[in-house]
Amino acid sequence: MLDTTKYGPWAVIAGGSEGVGASFAHRLADAGINLVLIARKPGPLAATADAVRAKGVQVRALELDLLDPGALRAIRDVTDDLDVGLLIFNAGANSYGHEFVTGDLDRVRGVIDLNITAQLALTHHFGALLKERGRGGVILVGSMAGYLGQAQISIYSAVKAFSRVFAEGLWLELREHGVDVLELVLGVTRTPAMERAGLNFDIPGLNVAEPDDVAREGLERLPHGPVWVAGGNAEAAAKRSGPNRAELALGAHEASKRLLPPESKA
Repeated sequence: MLDTTKYGPWAVIAGGSEGVGASFAHRLADAGINLVLIARKPGPLAATADAVRAKGVQVRALELDLLDPGALRAIRDVTDDLDVGLLIFNAGANSYGHEFVTGDLDRVRGVIDLNITAQLALTHHFGALLKERGRGGVILVGSMAGYLGQAQISIYSAVKAFSRVFAEGLWLELREHGVDVLELVLGVTRTPAMERAGLNFDIPGLNVAEPDDVAREGLERLPHGPVWVAGGNAEAAAKRSGPNRAELALGAHEASKRLLPPESKA
C-alpha cells in the first residue's frame, strides 16, 4: 500500500495527461494524493484532470511545454504553496526515422533538452525540497532503449542511458535523507505516444505492457530503488548489458525492423 504520509499530500506528474502518466494520476488519486498534472496537450490534460478530480482529490492542471525557458518558473508558480511529496518525471521525446548525421540537429537538441535538461531542472528543484522535508520520492520514467545504442534513435537511447545512471547516483545521495528514488524502465508499452509512432504491437511473442500495470509496478517499487525494469523485461535488460556490444547492437537492430513503421526502416 502506498505510504501517503511519505509521498503526499501532493504529487507532481510531468507528462501526466495520457498513457503511463495518466495511470500514475489515477492510482495516486485512488490513494487520496492531490495532483499537479503538467502536459503540452490541452485536451488529454483536461480529460485526465477531470477524471481524477472526480475521485475526490484536488488537481492543478498546467498546460506547458517543458522546453519553454520559463517552464520551471511556471511550475513553481503553481506548486510553491504546496507540500509536494512525490515527483514523477514521465515527459519524454523520441526521434524515430532519422540517422543522426542526416537528421535535424534542432530536433536532436530538443530530445536532449527535454529528457536531460528539463528532467534535471525539475529534479533539482523538487529534490532539494524533498531533502529538506525529510521524506518523499522521485520517479524518473526511463526506457529499455537506454540499455543499448540503436540506429535511428541513437540520441534517445543515449539520453535514457543518462537518466538511469543519474537515478542511481541520486538514489545514493537522497536515501539517507528519507527520499526514495526510482528509475522505472519501460519496455514496449501500449501508450498513445507509441501508437502514434506506428509501432507494431502484434508481433508474435512481443512482450507488450499496459500503462496501468507499469504505473502500479513503479509505485510498488519506489521504496526499493534505484532501478526497476517493468513489464517483465528484466532478463532482456540483463542481456543488453553484456560485453559483446557489436553482437548485441546488431541483434537489436534486426529485431527493431519488425517493430518500427516502414518509414523508419532505413
